Amino acid sequence: MTDRLLRGRLLTFHREPQSGDDSDAYTYLEDAGLLIRNGIIEDTGPFETIRAKARDVVVKDHRPHLMLAGFIDTHIHFPQVQVIASWGSQLLDWLNNYTFPEETRFASQEHSQRMAEAFFDQLIAHGTTSAVAFCSVHKTSADAFFSEATRRNMRMLGGKVLMDRNAPSDLRDTVQSGYDDTKALIVDWHGKGRNGYVISPRFAITSTPEQMEMAKTLAAEHPGCHIQTHLSENKDEIAFTKELYAQARDYLDVYQSYGLLGDKTLLGHAIHLEPREIDALVETGAHPVFCPTSNLFLGSGLFDHGGLSARGIMNGIATDVGAGTSYCMLQTLNEGYKVLQLQGQSLHPLQAFHWATRGNACVLGLEHKIGTLAPGTEADIIILNSAATDAMALRMERAESLSEELFILQIMGDDRAIDEVYVNGVAQKAKA
Repeated sequence: MTDRLLRGRLLTFHREPQSGDDSDAYTYLEDAGLLIRNGIIEDTGPFETIRAKARDVVVKDHRPHLMLAGFIDTHIHFPQVQVIASWGSQLLDWLNNYTFPEETRFASQEHSQRMAEAFFDQLIAHGTTSAVAFCSVHKTSADAFFSEATRRNMRMLGGKVLMDRNAPSDLRDTVQSGYDDTKALIVDWHGKGRNGYVISPRFAITSTPEQMEMAKTLAAEHPGCHIQTHLSENKDEIAFTKELYAQARDYLDVYQSYGLLGDKTLLGHAIHLEPREIDALVETGAHPVFCPTSNLFLGSGLFDHGGLSARGIMNGIATDVGAGTSYCMLQTLNEGYKVLQLQGQSLHPLQAFHWATRGNACVLGLEHKIGTLAPGTEADIIILNSAATDAMALRMERAESLSEELFILQIMGDDRAIDEVYVNGVAQKAKA
């Protein structure tokens, strides 16, 4: 692995900024050096200071671009790479009409591997260096996902979905097969390289009580694994869940009653919450995940980030491809800004970029490994070009602050603004 010294403007966060003036929350250097050795960030600081410590290391000059920790996507569906941009209908019909038929194709090892390569290509192109993914119900899909993640040496989390009802017959597992496949995948992949396994009951509608009980057993047997599912995305979904689990106090209580809530639990969407559910999130430390492009695309509703944050709940933010309409975390932040605006809430650009990096790392409990440019963390880094398009360059002529530049990236940026991506210290776009 090649040691290297990156030069450019550097931005990294130490905590969430409370306002645009909260300069103690981050470090920004106009001419910085970032020293990478063996895939780890060894040191950062003024370029000449770092250069004096590393005369033997090749310099890669990224000026005038901005060096930032790689983006982290906390909710995405690997088998939906060819579902994105499927027209019409809300959640339950959309699943039945588009998603479930597509996911049946992942029984094929060849198809799963081809889609895994395409999926990871898209992540890299858009500056996402870590993600939490749902695979299909098939073990083959999860094997392909983790195999490709391992080949690229990316820090990835994922798991095969558990679903034994309310889906096509060739897209259902059983309580026993779901348990056996998940156990085998954990043995094969969890903690191997940079991989982490996520126990993944798709959502309450597609799991019987017996399967939810099995998920509880898996979680107890493997406390180091994360758990992911969906919660209160759509009002019809909530009503159907209450029919299936009539004894539950509310939707979240289904998961709570099976012991699936904790600080390693990720709950996609969480839009339409009851007061008791919010109290339970506070009590258990489980994390809602905001998926703005998906929520708008399916007409699901508006996520109350401000209200939940005020209760001390730590929210993730994610693309949710394929109901999500872009792999790009910049565009996810763009739409997230608008969703909050509709509710009279604000999202400062410094808060937005913290959220997509260190904030999501904190949600995963991985901030000591990813999400910042702190010495000792893994060298997953993106290089952002805020003048990547003619329109951006024109707007940048009038930018007078870092916050303005970040907001231009957030609103106008896409994959063209990702000038380079380093995964574990290795350049991915130029293969330098």
